[in-house]
Amino acid sequence: MARRSTWIGWVAGGLMVAAIVFLVMLFLIKVLWAWTVPSLFPGAVAQGLVAGSISWFTAFKLAIFLALLAGIAGARKGGD
Repeated sequence: MARRSTWIGWVAGGLMVAAIVFLVMLFLIKVLWAWTVPSLFPGAVAQGLVAGSISWFTAFKLAIFLALLAGIAGARKGGD
């Protein structure tokens, strides 16, 4: 029984760490977008062609997209 509670503790701790890392990544995506995109594309931001800042939901979608790209790149690299 003690092994089971230890295992549950490790799983809960792992999920907590994963959630914290994911939230930090959302924050970084949001901040880096607002910091770099207006500097890189000032005319497009001024015309409204590119967003100068993004919402939390858009940061979430970008995080999912980047995770999928990283997974695909990792799968290709590991397959060699």
